[in-house]
Amino acid sequence: MNKLHIHLLILITILLIGCNSSELVENWKNPDIDTFEAQMVLVIGITPDDGNRKIFEKRLTSELKKNGVNAVKSLDFFEKNFTTTPRTEEELRALETKLTEQGFDAILLSKVLGVEDKMTVVKAYRNLDKTFSSFKEDYFENQDIYYDEEYYEEYQIFHAESSLYCICPDKERELIWKGSIDITEPENTRKAVSDYVKVVIWALKGQQLLIIDELIDEDLDI
Repeated sequence: MNKLHIHLLILITILLIGCNSSELVENWKNPDIDTFEAQMVLVIGITPDDGNRKIFEKRLTSELKKNGVNAVKSLDFFEKNFTTTPRTEEELRALETKLTEQGFDAILLSKVLGVEDKMTVVKAYRNLDKTFSSFKEDYFENQDIYYDEEYYEEYQIFHAESSLYCICPDKERELIWKGSIDITEPENTRKAVSDYVKVVIWALKGQQLLIIDELIDEDLDI
């Protein structure tokens, strides 16, 4: 892959992430693991809203399958009343055993950890690339900020996290990867889910987890 292709790939990646309502703010990978492929992964979304859970699990499972990963929604695996009451550690241990017996060796768990209100300047960058030669010009060009009631707006930001766990029968059950993701447009559920899933898939690909890209000869011009 030549330098031009590399630069274009980096630019496209930045643009894709930059347009998202979701942003990867922390990306941790078990240092003892280079790559990890799963025979079958269970996708779990923890949320009190069954509708949003269905949308999320369906979208993430679909994207994983598109990338060659054998993924199953928890909605298709859990009993209907499994999430209606808290489960004990013994029950969860039994669940892991049941999963391994049925061929699962990984769990991809996602949840929202917290919500906070933010204040943002929504049009602060409209003159970012413009240089003013005097105070008068600067003030004149930007004075309508005084009268723009939507210049500042409040919004909620959701702090979410996705974690990949190994439940391999012949290996220690451990955390393989964790990604902390901020969601800045939670009110638009489908867009938020779509953007969140894009970030998760992008991060897993980059870490060579579940989705393993073939190594390309660096001297090969494509």
